[in-house]
Amino acid sequence: MALRTIESLGDLAGKAVVVRCDLNVPLKDGQITDDGRIRASLATLTALTDAGARVVVVSHLGRPDGAPEPKYSLAPVAARLGELLGRTVAFATDTVGESATAVVSSLDAGGVALLENLRFNPGETSKDAGERAAFAAKLAAFGDAFVSDGFGVVHRKQASVYELAEALPSAAGLLIAAELDVLDRLTERPSKPYTVVLGGSKVSDKLGVIGHLLPRVDSLLIGGGMMFTFLAALGHKVGSSLLETDQIETVRGYLDEAKRLGVTIVVPTDAVVASKFGADAEYAVKAADALEDTPWGASGLGLDIGPETAAAFAEVIRSSSTVFWNGPMGVFELEPFAEGTRTVAAALTEVDGLSVVGGGDSAAAVRALGFADEQFGHISTGGGASLEFLEGKSLPGLEVLGWHK
Repeated sequence: MALRTIESLGDLAGKAVVVRCDLNVPLKDGQITDDGRIRASLATLTALTDAGARVVVVSHLGRPDGAPEPKYSLAPVAARLGELLGRTVAFATDTVGESATAVVSSLDAGGVALLENLRFNPGETSKDAGERAAFAAKLAAFGDAFVSDGFGVVHRKQASVYELAEALPSAAGLLIAAELDVLDRLTERPSKPYTVVLGGSKVSDKLGVIGHLLPRVDSLLIGGGMMFTFLAALGHKVGSSLLETDQIETVRGYLDEAKRLGVTIVVPTDAVVASKFGADAEYAVKAADALEDTPWGASGLGLDIGPETAAAFAEVIRSSSTVFWNGPMGVFELEPFAEGTRTVAAALTEVDGLSVVGGGDSAAAVRALGFADEQFGHISTGGGASLEFLEGKSLPGLEVLGWHK
């Protein structure tokens, strides 16, 4: 079966449509620091309001433990969503209680409401299917149809993702359709040469992606904290850098498999080694086979790829027709260790083909470093969901909408 789209729901004029968005944006002191996920939801919401629907938006924010926590309120998100839509967004101070009921019942055609954080209700993330279904039924009472558009949560079997899609006539929104088109191009029909850039802290988080994509790619570039497990697998000492010793043999297996397949795995030849974790740390650039050759010896820790590696990565990226990047190259939040990530991001903007930033920390990094979304072919809104897709896993939030690999 093919993915059901909004068109399958028919004429929505005057109908109430519950829309699951992913508005899980970062907040600092109650202020939104990156509104990328809100902006990503606008196309679907605008299409529904233009069709005359009464739109009831639901989302989560953070990880509250099934009860209200003021720091996780969606109130700031409602205000920003209203600014971006150019209309008032009514905000309900609960999920399925008196406030939600009153706000939804007062919606006119073309109106938009946002309910409070779904995860304030324990039914949203309950491991008990019956509890999830009971919560989904209460949400379903607010709508005539359901549109799922929170790509960042489609790998979760949660009430607003799975059971709600079963409780109402349901379809995927424009964001999910766009994400799936890009991911299909990455897995089934990439233009060659195809390069995957992986960073972030742990090799174990990326093993499934490496295994699934290795037969499909031409080059695999390894940065971030995970590079030290690769360097250790090659016999190098890595000081106090992040290291998963239990994954060294697995990494050696991938290095051997890459040779067999003719895939180039590019492991850093240098790194920025620091005396401690902090913006005020002393640091030095060291060759990969001399990471402990510093005044700090074995206590030094690598916090970024080095300039030689960054330049080599950039050259491979710029010469590729398809590039997928997931995971920063270093601790980009600290300026002394941001250059590797900045160099990789800049190279992606120069790709003559499809460049994809794989959501999560990578998306946060490019925006924090001053790049605009429009400079890349696609910035995914779903870090974990994207990775699970690229691992070849089943995603329940997509399958319930009729999509199957």
